[in-house]
Amino acid sequence: MQSAISKTLIEWYKKNKRDLPWRNTTDAYTIWISEIILQQTRVAQGLDYFERFIRRFPDVLSLAAAREEEVLRYWQGLGYYSRARNLHAAAKEILERFNGTFPDRYEDVRSLKGIGDYTAAAICSFAYRQPYAVLDGNVYRVLSRLLSIETEIDTPAGKRLFQEAAFSLLDEKEPDIYNQAIMEFGALQCTPQQPQCLSCPLAGNCLAHEKGIEKSLPHKQGKTSVKERFFNYFYIQNKGSVWIHKRTGNDIWKNLFELPLIETDKRLSLEELQQTEAYQKLFADVQRIVISSSVFEAKHVLSHRIIYASFYTIEIDAPGSGFSEYRKIATSEIDDFAVSRLTLRFLEHIHV
Repeated sequence: MQSAISKTLIEWYKKNKRDLPWRNTTDAYTIWISEIILQQTRVAQGLDYFERFIRRFPDVLSLAAAREEEVLRYWQGLGYYSRARNLHAAAKEILERFNGTFPDRYEDVRSLKGIGDYTAAAICSFAYRQPYAVLDGNVYRVLSRLLSIETEIDTPAGKRLFQEAAFSLLDEKEPDIYNQAIMEFGALQCTPQQPQCLSCPLAGNCLAHEKGIEKSLPHKQGKTSVKERFFNYFYIQNKGSVWIHKRTGNDIWKNLFELPLIETDKRLSLEELQQTEAYQKLFADVQRIVISSSVFEAKHVLSHRIIYASFYTIEIDAPGSGFSEYRKIATSEIDDFAVSRLTLRFLEHIHV
C-alpha cells in the first residue's frame, strides 16, 4: 500500500503541480529562502517577496554582507520578522563555519539559526535528494486522513507517530519529488475545509474517508491564548520632519522602526490619553500642539496578539525634551526604514 500511495502522489503531482521558481532549481540557498518565506505566508503572497529578495540577495555572501535594517526592509509586509533576522544570522554562520558554501549534511543544515526539522528536511531532499521526509501543516493533514491518525499533532506522542508515518511513505528514490508531491497534494487536493474527496486518486486508500471523519482531522491539543493590546501612535510633524525610533527587546517587531508609541491596557479616547503620564512626558515643553481631527484606527491580527491601534497626526512648533529618545528624519526619508505592516498601512493611508 505504501509504494502505491507514493506512486499515486508523484503521478498526481506531475499532472497538477504549480510552476513555482523554487521548484526549478537545486540551489540550496534559493530553496532555503523560499522555505523561510513560505512559513506563515501563502504562496500567492510570498512569490513576489521571494523574487524581490532573491534579486537583491542572490547568494549567501550578499545576504551576509547586508545590514540587518536593509534585510528587514526587504521583508517588510511579510510579518514574523524573526524569520528575516534568523536568515541574516544564518547567512553569517554559513560564511564563518562553511566558507560561504551552503552545507549539504542534514545535521549542519539543521544547526543553522532559524532552521528546524521541517526546513532542514526540505532543503536536503529538494537540493541534494537526500531521504528526509518533510512534515508541515499540509503533510500532517494528508497523513492524518490517509492513515486515520487521531492523535493530536502538537503533542510529543503525535510528533513521533507522524514522523514515523512520514518516513514509512517516503519514496527514497525520489525523495525530492515525493516531498513536493505530498505537500502540494495537501495544498490543492486534501484541503483543510473542503477536501476534494470525489476527485481524489487516494480516496480508496483513505481510512478517514472510509469512516467519514476526514473533515475533522487532524486533531490539535488546544489553541494558544490570544492577547489584546492597545497601541496609540503619533505621527508628529514639524517643518518637513517626523520622529521615529527602533523597537528593541524581545517583543513583536524587534528592530523595526515605528512612530512614537504609547501602549495602554485598554482603548482610551484622546482626552483620556492626554491625561496619561506617558503622553505628558512625550509632549513636555511643547508649546503648540495641533492634533488632526482625522484618526486612523486599525485592528491588526498576529498569531498570538490582536492589536487595536489609533494613529494621531500632530503638528508642533518645536520638539520638547520628551523627544530625546526618538530619531528626527525628513518626511521623505520614511520609506527608507523597515516598519511593521501595521505602520505601513497608516503610511499608505496618508500617502507618505
